[in-house]
Amino acid sequence: MNREEFIITTAIILFVAFGLGWFACWLVHRFTRIAGGEMGEVDRLAQSLHEAEEARDQAVIYLEQREGELATQIAQTEAELRAAMEGLRDARHEAEEMRAYIERMHSTG
Repeated sequence: MNREEFIITTAIILFVAFGLGWFACWLVHRFTRIAGGEMGEVDRLAQSLHEAEEARDQAVIYLEQREGELATQIAQTEAELRAAMEGLRDARHEAEEMRAYIERMHSTG
């Protein structure tokens, strides 16, 4: 291969490499470019996402408050149940004492 053929071959290879690089750059810009109408859509979606996140945060706060209220109510109900059970236990014990007393009175009388 003489000098002229080497220069021409090198020039062709460099031109093809330049063409491929330019085409790749064009493809990347073509697929990543956002049109003006699409930008409005992106802004609208971002606003909707922000509103949804705020609604979610408010729902989480409400649920936490409601959970606290329900936990308090459950604790109060359990305390009332324990008191009622203790009263029932005392009433049963008193009823047993009364039965025993009545049975003693009937046996001695």
